[in-house]
Amino acid sequence: MPWFRAASWEQLPGWRDDDLSPAWPAFLQSCRGLRSNPAWGGVCQAAAQFPAQPDGPSLRAFFEQQFQPWQISQAEGGTEGLVTGYYEPLLRGSRYATAKYRFPVYAAPEDLLVVDLSAVYPELKSLRLRGRLQGNKVVPYFTRADIEAGSAPMRGKELVWVDDPVDLFFLQIQGSGRVKLENGEVIRIGYADQNGHPYRSIGKWLVDKGELTLDKASMQGIKDWGRRNPERLPELLNANPSYVFFRELPNHLSGPLGALGVPLTAERSIAIDPRGMPLGAPVWLVTTRPNSNEPLNRLMLAQDTGGAIRGNVRADFFWGFGDEAGRQAGAMKQRGRMLALLPRDFPLSTAPLPAGAGNALGANGRSGLQ
Repeated sequence: MPWFRAASWEQLPGWRDDDLSPAWPAFLQSCRGLRSNPAWGGVCQAAAQFPAQPDGPSLRAFFEQQFQPWQISQAEGGTEGLVTGYYEPLLRGSRYATAKYRFPVYAAPEDLLVVDLSAVYPELKSLRLRGRLQGNKVVPYFTRADIEAGSAPMRGKELVWVDDPVDLFFLQIQGSGRVKLENGEVIRIGYADQNGHPYRSIGKWLVDKGELTLDKASMQGIKDWGRRNPERLPELLNANPSYVFFRELPNHLSGPLGALGVPLTAERSIAIDPRGMPLGAPVWLVTTRPNSNEPLNRLMLAQDTGGAIRGNVRADFFWGFGDEAGRQAGAMKQRGRMLALLPRDFPLSTAPLPAGAGNALGANGRSGLQ
């Protein structure tokens, strides 16, 4: 494929310096998600023979023997792209609606249809349309504004109620989170489906309206604007017609579930555009820390996707759970390069379409400009 160019291990900045041990459990999670894919069978079987906690030199030798690095280029040329961050937030909520907890987190509604045309048109295998029936026609599903206005049949689909509409909006952008109930119980919720409308950045909306400068259009900047302008919050939030529905997840999971169907690992999982990078693959990420020139070069696993994660060289770095992870994620908007590590016998003819050739929406609308 033209956007894959063979590279040597010497071309991976910092490859000899990274402690690969924290990435090993994440790699094994990828193997669980790829177990039905024959292209990954050999390397995953080899990994299964390793001890539970292999040493660093053994891991480095394993990857060098089993994998070939490939430099990824953008469809339009060039090897640099955008690296942003996301995290798992904690919200405050209740199982019941109250004066304090009045903003519902919804499960997917019964009338939401997912139209899969790949059986008839294989070239559309990356396209999933959402809609609803209106008579004998399939029409677009309700927008965010429609859902908030009560037009969609959402009664009975409330999983939990939370106390802050902006936090709920950002929960939808992140795609997963936890909710602490009044009795101290913490529940985990994750992406279930989406209404099919394209993600629109409310940060860009605020910049275009002259409400914020570009450097202030971060998650924290948007939250501050919302606190100062509560009467305009519906206008702001409804500028993004996309709406994400959730499901409750088991609390024993080690992390939120990504698009690969396995738990994400803090600081070792990334979301990618699966049209340009094989989902589940190890990736050598070459970037810098948030708001810094300090190198951040490490082995990551491509285990998630996102509606705003578009482009061959495009990554969303999962920082983990909690406030500090949120601060790092909200500040991250760096330039970076990506090298895919693929099994030496990987059939590149089955690699994904170049980004821009399809139109798949991922789990959510994560982006650097929220």
